[in-house]
Amino acid sequence: MEELDGEPAVTVIPGVNSKKNQMCFDWGPGEMLVCETSFSKKEKSEMVPSCPFIYIIRKDVDVYSQILRKLFNESHGIFLGLQRIDEELTGKSRKSQLVRVSKNYRSVIRACMEEMHQVAIAAKDPASGRQFSSQVSILSAMELIWNLCEILFIEVAPAGHLLLHLLDWVRLHVCEVDSLSADVLGSENPSNHDSFWNLVTILVLQGRLDEARQMLSKEADASPASAGICRIMGDLMRTMPILSPGNTQTLTELELKWQHWHEECERYLQDSTFATNPHLESLLKIMLGDEAALLEQKELLSNWYHFLVTRLLYSNPTVKPIDLHYYAQSSLDLFLGGESSPEPLDNILLAAFEFDIHQVIKECSIALSNWWFVAHLTDLLDHCKLLQSHNLYFGSNMREFLLLEYASGLFAHPSLWQLGVDYFDYCPKLGRVSLELHIERIPLNTEQKALKVLRICEQRQMTEQVRSICKILAMKAVRNNRLGSALSWSIRAKDAAFATLVSDRFLRDYCERGCFSDLDLIDNLGPAMMLSDRLTFLGKYREFHHMYGEKRFADAASLLLFLMTSRIAPRSFWMTLLTDALPLLEQKQVIFSAEQTYELMQCLEDLTSRRPVRGESDIQQLQDEDIETTKVEMLRLALARNLARAIIREGSLEGS
Repeated sequence: MEELDGEPAVTVIPGVNSKKNQMCFDWGPGEMLVCETSFSKKEKSEMVPSCPFIYIIRKDVDVYSQILRKLFNESHGIFLGLQRIDEELTGKSRKSQLVRVSKNYRSVIRACMEEMHQVAIAAKDPASGRQFSSQVSILSAMELIWNLCEILFIEVAPAGHLLLHLLDWVRLHVCEVDSLSADVLGSENPSNHDSFWNLVTILVLQGRLDEARQMLSKEADASPASAGICRIMGDLMRTMPILSPGNTQTLTELELKWQHWHEECERYLQDSTFATNPHLESLLKIMLGDEAALLEQKELLSNWYHFLVTRLLYSNPTVKPIDLHYYAQSSLDLFLGGESSPEPLDNILLAAFEFDIHQVIKECSIALSNWWFVAHLTDLLDHCKLLQSHNLYFGSNMREFLLLEYASGLFAHPSLWQLGVDYFDYCPKLGRVSLELHIERIPLNTEQKALKVLRICEQRQMTEQVRSICKILAMKAVRNNRLGSALSWSIRAKDAAFATLVSDRFLRDYCERGCFSDLDLIDNLGPAMMLSDRLTFLGKYREFHHMYGEKRFADAASLLLFLMTSRIAPRSFWMTLLTDALPLLEQKQVIFSAEQTYELMQCLEDLTSRRPVRGESDIQQLQDEDIETTKVEMLRLALARNLARAIIREGSLEGS
């Protein structure tokens, strides 16, 4: 396992004194609970409560930002599209698709950055404004790094074209020149503007020579004395050989033309053609790639990578990718000049110029506040077949590890967890296990949310999680006395024990109220009633009521007797069943045969003979026993009468 590059940052919790008292903490999947205990670090001290608060420390707070949530949502769709790119595509078609995906990611970052910038401007609270501005800087750095990785690792631009891409990269990210240009050109006399020569210099530093020539023409018009040398400088800018995207010339031809052009610039410098105008002479030195002249423009260059690209443009425009690291390191050293140390962003860009992908990912993981950037960039580079050989020591590759970390952070959010599911799906080794662990921790606050979670589990055949969720929902329904919902969830969970418990509640309610609730559910149990004996009894007992209501007395009587003799009915419910038999026993037509009547008598005797002997009873118990005794006597009388009628009827039928 690799050692950390440095000590992790210390998080200070306001109000907690860790030096005085012992701390208590508990880790969660995305956060940690911290509080002070009553125990002091000093021996023999009194146990007195100190801090009464429990602090929640989250490792990924960016998921709670409204604007960054848009970044997560938009990039989720791009991620899914990338996973579906046809693996059979090869060559230019596959490369163009991967470049398009990369540009889509960058456009999402830029859109969020612009929105965050507007929010920072509109912020009324200075602290909030600073926070949003900090986020803008982070998003800008992310887009800068991603764009460079796109050029070097995904497009893999060859020599010549590489510099064109790097120029576009610098122009996109050093954009102060546009506002400066608007300011200068908006004045009455642009050539007399204080920032006129700064603007021309920046345009030359960025290789925007056509625009620089237009500005020089304004100087020539305003100052006839310098018109001649402005025209010469304009011709040098116009004739500078650059490999354009549609140009078919070879690198050798370009190098020869560039060498001739460079020699011509040298002659003008040696002849002191521009000695009368220090600004134009400075521009000529820049176009000759003079390092001292470039470093004099530090303020206009603003950063070392701008210096690097300008230096390459005017000294080695056909630089090969393999030589970039040398120029990058020397440019960083020259620009900083030993006055300051490289920032984390500098180290990341330097690693990219060295084509060290793993170092780029490592540095970004340390520097950035969340896993979004490294997870998506690594996934894209993995699709470019650039990370195939790099496995981590614990079995999962780098792509999967970072996606798992990012998805785990999403599960800490009350709504973004749904995005995390898809990221887990595309982690072939540990994704399913991680999803099972995280999905069990989702708080099922509403039934709608529970149904979402359940649908996700069912789509992935996560049987245990489906059962667990259904049981939780069934328990909640029972606590809220929603028996129909509880029974439905217990059936869905295939939990026989809980289905039996809910069925008992249904039967108890029936005994108390004389009717069933949720008749539609009970009437349509179907094969689900076979889940448990009690549920079977509930369904069959409801079927008995249907038969009785339809005046199918013979079928109802047979079913009632079957429920008792087969012992499906709980013994506690036998008296209710026997009481239900009374109206059938009192019918004018004989419903129960003699044999069936004997069986009913046997059930009644079994029930009464096994009654527990009670001790001293209160008045209510005595009254209940009197009612029970009366029922038994009525049943015995009805059974005796029905038996006599059944014997006479059966004897008459035999005689005839």
